[in-house]
Amino acid sequence: MSIVSRGACLRLLALFAASCLSVGISAKPVAFTGATILPISGEPIEDGTLLIEGKTIKAVGAKVRIPRDAETIDVSGKVILPGLVDTHSHVGETAGADRSAPMQPEARVLDSINVRNSGFKRALAGGITTINLMSGSGHLMSGQTIYVKLREGNSIEAIAYKRDDGEVDGGMKMANGTNPIRTAPFPGTRAKSAAIARQLYIDAQEYQKKIELADGDPKKMPERSLAKEALLEVLDGKRIVHFHTHRHDDILTVLRLQEEFGFRVVLHHVSEAHRVANEIAAANVPVSLIMLDSPGGKLEAQYVDGRSAPILEQAGAKVALHTDDWITESRHFLRSAGLAVRAGMSRDEALRSMTINGAEMLDLDDRVGTLEKGKDADFVILSGDPLSVYTRVEQTWVEGVKRFDLDDPDDLAIAEGDFGALVPTGRGHIHDMGEGH
Repeated sequence: MSIVSRGACLRLLALFAASCLSVGISAKPVAFTGATILPISGEPIEDGTLLIEGKTIKAVGAKVRIPRDAETIDVSGKVILPGLVDTHSHVGETAGADRSAPMQPEARVLDSINVRNSGFKRALAGGITTINLMSGSGHLMSGQTIYVKLREGNSIEAIAYKRDDGEVDGGMKMANGTNPIRTAPFPGTRAKSAAIARQLYIDAQEYQKKIELADGDPKKMPERSLAKEALLEVLDGKRIVHFHTHRHDDILTVLRLQEEFGFRVVLHHVSEAHRVANEIAAANVPVSLIMLDSPGGKLEAQYVDGRSAPILEQAGAKVALHTDDWITESRHFLRSAGLAVRAGMSRDEALRSMTINGAEMLDLDDRVGTLEKGKDADFVILSGDPLSVYTRVEQTWVEGVKRFDLDDPDDLAIAEGDFGALVPTGRGHIHDMGEGH
């Protein structure tokens, strides 16, 4: 190798190292030792070691061989949990459909998100590392959701999960019940709500038939429709429907539509899930449940019952928990698991409902939700038992980068401050998600 090329290589290596340091990625392995590790995929590990390298978990266990060049961080007395997965949130100033029509599958929440919104730091302060961001429930279909990883990023694309084809990953938000019932062109009854949804799916099926009949001939192709293209992703199973529903009869309507059109669906909120738990389990449909410490505020949620969590568990239905932030504040997400256990859910399932169950509902379980070799280095360091009200989120790591640290005065302000700490005039303003401060 010539002197010139050797010098060029050294400069490139130096630039790479500087780049790694600038975003907090360690260039060498890091071992967290002495903690109680709750991998979720197996039994708790006392005095365990979590070994990460770059963005990935390299090893987890009681007897992990620590490389000679590894940095060792003693976290004795702490608890390490996988990064929490929030299957339903509205942080980031999310928005979707407008008032022009009750169903707008072409609307993308992607195009509305402010990555510098303080809600992302609140989520990190609560131990959340993966979020399903979606628009509201005032429409039968308010548009496409997006799955994000709370890594550092200067744009929504930088923090979005990507599919194998490189496209931004996400689902489709639907709703029924009282929220979408309004004056025309919105439905005025529950029956009309279901009819409108049914017709739109039928139209999408007809659109698919025309594409197939065209057989690649541009002259025979139907006029392009962004709405129908999005619905075809739903019908093909590429895009999961995240369905806001509360009353037991509305839940059964969702199951009826799902059976008719075959789309994949996750039931969200389901205040009256306890009344139709067996039907939900028989349909093999997962549930994203919200746990409320102060029920009330909506007529159709008057029969909400925390016992839905254990009843669904006993029926054999898969349950994840979510914040619906601001309904449950992201900083207090771990309390949801505690409320579920208090209502009768098993401890193991409550922890799964905060991690791997939600990851599975977003098709992200190959990357997150458990602490296993090869998965993303997303984890939370807690001061104690995750179900204790006295436990604090001390650190949140995303892909091997420390994104929240309770010992940092600015992060402490986010964790403990009121609204003043979360607006541009408060200390939370310095917590840009992006790089351009």
